Amino acid sequence: MMKKKVLLMGKSGSGKTSMRSIIFANYIARDTSRLGATIDVEHSHVRFLGNLVLNLWDCGGQEAFMENYFASQRDNIFRNVEVLIYVFDVESRELERDMHYYQSCLEAILQNSPEARVFCLIHKMDLVQDDQRDLIFREREEDLKRLSKPLECVCFRTSIWDETLYKAWSSIVYELIPNVKELEQNLKDFANIIDADEVLLFERATFLVISHYRMRPHRDVNRFEKVSNIIKQFKLSCSKLAAHFQSMEVRNSNFAAFIDIFTSNTYCMVIMSDASIPSAATLINIRNARKHFEKLERMNQGHLALSR
Repeated sequence: MMKKKVLLMGKSGSGKTSMRSIIFANYIARDTSRLGATIDVEHSHVRFLGNLVLNLWDCGGQEAFMENYFASQRDNIFRNVEVLIYVFDVESRELERDMHYYQSCLEAILQNSPEARVFCLIHKMDLVQDDQRDLIFREREEDLKRLSKPLECVCFRTSIWDETLYKAWSSIVYELIPNVKELEQNLKDFANIIDADEVLLFERATFLVISHYRMRPHRDVNRFEKVSNIIKQFKLSCSKLAAHFQSMEVRNSNFAAFIDIFTSNTYCMVIMSDASIPSAATLINIRNARKHFEKLERMNQGHLALSR
């Protein structure tokens, strides 16, 4: 089993626990208002792709806790970190203090986990006027990249009310998946064999996109995250009715989309624009590919065990 320590940090009220609950605990956005403030550090182990476990440390952002993280708990908090995710409330009136705490985090990361990857989420972007969002995000991104040196940080704009949250977390988790390039090559081979326009792989529990291959261009660059959001909500609706979501086919005059359980840890989505290929043929191809991708997952787990 491979454990990856992920620190989730930011000021109290910035939205850390809400986003964690939506991605990993099957909350919907409107239910997160019931969540209370995180006290000190909440640990959760999220099994991801079978052998990969995210050891998620959700760190309460009250001032007393933050000061404690940098003093008496410094080594414990910041040692062996794979990823730091720092969440900024875009509407915060204490930006200078937010940046001070962020820089303190970076200093502790440099000292204890210099190889860690750093991601900054500019959160609650739904509260910003549409015509101001690009400008405000670019300004914050420039400031954070400058402050982060010599570390590199990757910034995302996020909101619990749209697909941007899935886009950010998919990108972060993608960085943690071992042998992801091999997985993408196999998806490419599969798409070519069945003449698919596109093949996507979703993690089964979170429905985050973990890999994809596209043969033809598409104008909507955010479609993966929209699909993640829609299907996750549909799965939750099914579970409330004591029903189990397994597969779905959507078809119109331009394309057919098939979403089905793939391996023990994934769902796949196959997009076909060739109307001459019957649905039954595509479903058989998906079923036949399962064994190959299950074997690939087992091989990757074996490699991880050997490397440890």
